[in-house]
Amino acid sequence: MLTVHSNSLAILFCTITMIGWGSWANTQKLAGRTKWAFQLYYWDYAIGLFLFSIAFMLTAGSVGWNGTPAFENIRQASSTSMWTAALSGVLFNIANILLVVAIDAAGMAIAFPVGIGLALIIGTITAYLQQPKGNATALFLGVLFVLAAMILSALAYRKLPREGTKSWAKGMLFAIVAGCLMGFFYPQLIRSLSPAFNTAPILPGKLTPYTALFFFSIGVLVSNVVINSIFMKAAGRTYAEYFAGTLRLHSLGILGGAIWMLAFGLNVIASGVAGPAISYALGQGATLIAAIWGVVIWREFRAAPKGTMPLVVLMFIGYVLGLLLIGSASLG
Repeated sequence: MLTVHSNSLAILFCTITMIGWGSWANTQKLAGRTKWAFQLYYWDYAIGLFLFSIAFMLTAGSVGWNGTPAFENIRQASSTSMWTAALSGVLFNIANILLVVAIDAAGMAIAFPVGIGLALIIGTITAYLQQPKGNATALFLGVLFVLAAMILSALAYRKLPREGTKSWAKGMLFAIVAGCLMGFFYPQLIRSLSPAFNTAPILPGKLTPYTALFFFSIGVLVSNVVINSIFMKAAGRTYAEYFAGTLRLHSLGILGGAIWMLAFGLNVIASGVAGPAISYALGQGATLIAAIWGVVIWREFRAAPKGTMPLVVLMFIGYVLGLLLIGSASLG
């Protein structure tokens, strides 16, 4: 399997994660322009995520001289490791569907900073306690800057004119719950991996990053049958609507899932060098990318009253400083 041994390459992979995680939701925004409900979009998203995990496992996970080839690793993996990775996918799926609901209700500029900001804080602390690696002072100071940026984002969004508080309150609630759940899926996945998978032999019963991602995606796809069906019924959507969708609409969802999985795969691979806490925290810099998309491209603050943009600017500064500190923690 292909692995990373350079700290600079690991940081590059985490940066790609940040861009991918902060950009995939644009496919949902594009699909939503044609009244394609997020519940319908999400079926294709889960399929795209699953298909890319298979492609990733059969290519980068099956070539090279390091570690163990994918199929050989699956044959010797314990059921505990496989279930651990799959449960990580279930946790992520619940959180991500709630995040998509939050995006639909409140926009990318608020849903991502609040939801993913919380996930960053919870996931980083949990992952660091699990595998302490890097400069703790720089890491947690960077997390505090991200927390400050998240609060500034919420304050800026509250200034936007709106017809009522129902949509905003719903978006905030779903973003908070999504963030709390999403903070735990990454450490859960790391438990299924063989320690030091990039430098040491794969331990008996443990998974490589590529097979772990495969079982993770199975957890997402299977749980989606239950979770998304509930959301569809609540919204009055039918499977007939899904199958009536155009090729373009289905392609947008599959592309969104593929983008997310590519970003996640690179992040997990990079964790072997940078450490899970730093890799996850850098990847969740996606909040900055998503906020840029929301503010600059989708113009979610175009109707904001005077005095709002300074808060938005301070939010961006907070994210940049936080990410720089988190990146520097990998050098410690």
